Amino acid sequence: MARNRHEFGVDSRYESIDKKTSDGKRLLEARLERLNDLSRSQIIRARLLQLKLRMQEYLVQPVYEDGNFFTSFLSKYVDAIYYKRRKLAEDIDVSPVNLSQVLNNHREPTEEFMFRLMLHS
Repeated sequence: MARNRHEFGVDSRYESIDKKTSDGKRLLEARLERLNDLSRSQIIRARLLQLKLRMQEYLVQPVYEDGNFFTSFLSKYVDAIYYKRRKLAEDIDVSPVNLSQVLNNHREPTEEFMFRLMLHS
């Protein structure tokens, strides 16, 4: 009988597809419940850790393709910490337009911009 289950793609730990689906739904519900219990600071910490790991992965084995990885990482950093990008602009004392132009690759970040960002982070 195990052969038939493998032929149809059913995990051999389950007696039926319904049981597998039911377990999958319960696992998803448990994960969502746990996520709902996280505080804002725990979510920010998790996002920053995820960004750190992505940056480390990039440094070990960079992907060479057209793209500005600085702005990609900066966007992820801003979105991890702030609800609105305008708030970061206020915190580092640059105009929201300037921040937007840097994030959208319309302008290279100036040395002063980078210095303010370093102090912030």
